[in-house]
Amino acid sequence: MRRARRLVVGAAVLGLALTACSSSSSSSGSTSSTTGEPTRGPAAADAALDRAITALVKTPKGPPGIAVVVQRGAAAPAVHAAGTGTVGQELPITGTDHLRIASVAKAYSGATALALVRDGKLGVDDTVGRWLPAQPAAWHPVTVRQLLQHTSGVPDFSTTPAFIDALKASLTVPPPPEQLLTYVADRPLEFAPGTRYHYSNSDNVLVGLIVEAVTGGSYPDALASLVAAPLGLQQTTLPSGTEVPVPLAHGYDLGDATPEDVTSIIAAGWTWASGGVVSTPLDSNTFVRAYASGKLTNQLGRAAQRTVRPGSSEPPGPGENRAGMAIFRYDTRCGTVYGHTGNTPGYTHFIAASGDGTRSAVVAVNKQMTPKTDPRHFPALRHIFELAVCASTA
Repeated sequence: MRRARRLVVGAAVLGLALTACSSSSSSSGSTSSTTGEPTRGPAAADAALDRAITALVKTPKGPPGIAVVVQRGAAAPAVHAAGTGTVGQELPITGTDHLRIASVAKAYSGATALALVRDGKLGVDDTVGRWLPAQPAAWHPVTVRQLLQHTSGVPDFSTTPAFIDALKASLTVPPPPEQLLTYVADRPLEFAPGTRYHYSNSDNVLVGLIVEAVTGGSYPDALASLVAAPLGLQQTTLPSGTEVPVPLAHGYDLGDATPEDVTSIIAAGWTWASGGVVSTPLDSNTFVRAYASGKLTNQLGRAAQRTVRPGSSEPPGPGENRAGMAIFRYDTRCGTVYGHTGNTPGYTHFIAASGDGTRSAVVAVNKQMTPKTDPRHFPALRHIFELAVCASTA
């Protein structure tokens, strides 16, 4: 447990703080095009995907397991799996296994806010000052649009020494959500709002607090009533503590020879609306089809959501990455899709769907994998992101 605590604190800091360094778009189109893999037609695309996920879990210190959901049109979603969701057992990750979706939760806070835009209760250009007057005066001009697109300039609380010390001291008991912002309350904006892109976990915490101010209730309740219930997401929740419902895919750290189970070593409340959601691959698939198509908002909200600028998700998604409002546009060799990625100790998650929501892909991995935390294996995982997109559009 001592090794796990040390490694997970380090991974958590990477998974939170280093996301702030991911501000440029990048391309992976050549990664898959140089492999010689035939991906034309559904059968060939599925076979290429199956080969890639099998190869990744067989690689030394690769992830224990991976599950990929692919859905084409009105056909039922198909689950491709390799490896295991429980080390020591021959149990693959399934479409109904629960896991932490990390920063993919930012898409859910975006969906909740955009549902309020649809209902006429919130505007994309409403300011922090209007809804959260108790927050620092320097933040008052920042708009919901800028928060959701990471152009607010609000400093990232997860990069501060005080936050890191607090996290180390209390991994399983998080502070109230509003306390997360106190770690940067005395800091000036990093740039004039709207002038730059800089990934910040503070942005989505502020969005969650704005949702609470608008609705008069809790953010988890708003997420449930405005997003989960309308879409039938019965396995999607935002816990405060360390719990992950069963059935679950265990999350692992592979820093040493023996995999360390880190599923419940850190409480979801430490990231809250920015990264605390627990869901299943199939629920994630249902969500991204609706979210990417604009089903949860109105024409104004969808237009704002789709207005993009240079900016990468963390970890990077497939192809060229550009940032919209709580969504990223991925221009891949198999077409353009919209979605999000996330990483946290024990897990990496990717969701994407075509603009009309009819083609979708979800990749769930029970190991944290980013260019910084796992440079050896991440290129292969990013290649799988693209193969999953290609399979969905085949």
